[in-house]
Amino acid sequence: MFGILDYLKLGAGVAGGLMLYHVYAVAIGYPSAAREARAGYVLIAEKTAAEAKAAEMTRQRNAAAQATEEHRKRLEAAQAAEQAAKDTLESEIRSNELILSQKNRKCLADAADIEFLQRH
Repeated sequence: MFGILDYLKLGAGVAGGLMLYHVYAVAIGYPSAAREARAGYVLIAEKTAAEAKAAEMTRQRNAAAQATEEHRKRLEAAQAAEQAAKDTLESEIRSNELILSQKNRKCLADAADIEFLQRH
């Protein structure tokens, strides 16, 4: 039926076909599969990075809000302490003026003297 030469040609054709398939797979098939795999990975990596960035921004916003609230509380406490100190000072001034008036004495310091003493 077939001679040895026909079998050699048939074998060469099969080997050539396998060689062509291998060249196709290496040159086009495997790299495209790798590109598709990398493309999916890139999308997942970008999504993960965006989620991490959003979480970090939320954390920073919450930290800033907490710091602002703490600063507001400290400011209110400082203002209350300052007002209490002013009230105490005014009551002491009034009590000293009352003591002087009971002894029929008068404070010779004028408003400029009081302002100077309050600054220093």
